[in-house]
Amino acid sequence: MRIKLTSVIAALISLGVMGVNATSADDEMRLRIANSYGLSAWDQVQQLRYTFNVDRGKDHIKRSWLWDVKKNAVTFEGPAKDGKPVKRTYVRTDMKTASPEIVETDRMFINDEYWLLFPLHVKWDNSAQVADKGTHALPIGKGTARRVVVTYPSSGGYTPGDMYELFIDPDIHVVQWAYHRGGPDKGPMAFTWEDNRSVGPLTISMNHRAATPDFRVWFTDVAVKLIGSEQWVTAK
Repeated sequence: MRIKLTSVIAALISLGVMGVNATSADDEMRLRIANSYGLSAWDQVQQLRYTFNVDRGKDHIKRSWLWDVKKNAVTFEGPAKDGKPVKRTYVRTDMKTASPEIVETDRMFINDEYWLLFPLHVKWDNSAQVADKGTHALPIGKGTARRVVVTYPSSGGYTPGDMYELFIDPDIHVVQWAYHRGGPDKGPMAFTWEDNRSVGPLTISMNHRAATPDFRVWFTDVAVKLIGSEQWVTAK
């Protein structure tokens, strides 16, 4: 069967437009997620502090952070590998010459800060691919939500190839996520995103529960200091 050339060209144009629209839609979703958590006001933030907590069975982890955003300086207070309390301050732009202890501290900082600010990273991390996959069942409990998949490249960073499935409500807030360390072939760890609080111009999800009751991640002492102010604005 012969097909007219004009029909083929029309089909190719149609497919091209569809591809552009899909990409544009994914980029729009990337921005909408980040803006729903305060991206447009991030430039107002001078300092950010928070304490990262984990309960897993009988084990408890508590790490406190102070991040001077404009200087990209980080102060950590918490246990060292031997369990003894330490306090360390470093500048993230100096990581190429950092000691192993600082590199390990920075690895923890990135982990904890991603839990706190991941919706902003959806826009910040341009190397990651973002794809809106439509409505899917939630990984924990019953119900459905819009599933947005964020996939990181196979090289670079502390954990290359990571994949995150974000489950988004109509307000474009994350209600749950499923984390695949190293890529989609790895079994996911799913957590809720609960207890959204206003912290200055930011929105922070303070509580994350796993499918089992003995595993929880949450934040305390979350506050921001805005440019031109010496006052800490705490979570409300």
